[in-house]
Amino acid sequence: MIWLMSSVTDHFNRLKERGLKEVWLAVSDAQKGLTLTIQKSFTGCSWQRCKVHLMRNKAIDVLEEGLEDSLQYYSFTGIDHRKISSTNVLERLNKEIRRRTKVVGIFPSLDSYIRLVSCYMIEYAEDWESGRTYINKNIIQDILEHRKRAA
Repeated sequence: MIWLMSSVTDHFNRLKERGLKEVWLAVSDAQKGLTLTIQKSFTGCSWQRCKVHLMRNKAIDVLEEGLEDSLQYYSFTGIDHRKISSTNVLERLNKEIRRRTKVVGIFPSLDSYIRLVSCYMIEYAEDWESGRTYINKNIIQDILEHRKRAA
């Protein structure tokens, strides 16, 4: 568990170094080390248990323990809950990267692999910046202003 926390903490620190400033909501499964690392790395961040991971595990005790954790997305009323209640977007992104890399099969070098993935990530980011955004920028701005007023 310690290796997970340190590697995830390192990853979060690298994201902060690259410009990540505020995280309002983190969506993940309920790994204790991961949730603790999120709390320590992003002060004031709400944590949302991924509802897909929760639904996959149908044990009643998990539901009783995790119900409140799996409903945090209701705090973000302006955003369609289907978009932030699970990690489906990230899982879809990873699946598409795996699909594209399987088409190539064997890469001649690590650089060629990185170029392919980077090109797809740039394309994906451009979709977010264009009119095809997943979450409207105005809604995010409204949430930011509300959080600043509440602080």
